[in-house]
Amino acid sequence: MHSGSCLCGAVSYQTDATPQGASFCHCGQCRAQSGGVWSSAHVPVDMLTITGPVKWFAASDIAKRGFCPDCGSFLFWKAHDEDMISFSLGSLPNPTGIALEKHIFTADKGDYYTIADGLPQKP
Repeated sequence: MHSGSCLCGAVSYQTDATPQGASFCHCGQCRAQSGGVWSSAHVPVDMLTITGPVKWFAASDIAKRGFCPDCGSFLFWKAHDEDMISFSLGSLPNPTGIALEKHIFTADKGDYYTIADGLPQKP
């Protein structure tokens, strides 16, 4: 079981599913919302139980982002046409038992850092 929450604790979630696709996202939207890269993994949407007042923001035509309306923690990303939901790895307490698999949207990464961990990079 994995359980996480926002910074203030108003929003929490849990899943019994095995998280998949753990990645660092370097897209401009994730960088703007998180202040850097966003680390996440995904599970089937029906396997994630969310408790609390999530505010959803449609940042594009393809997906929405979920965050805590009290503290602003960016917790979820959900494509409109998929049955998976991503959750913030930073919102999990250690140890997570999850290992990053890749970097995504590296073509949009900030010019102020270098990716040098040897993981696959998807432009």
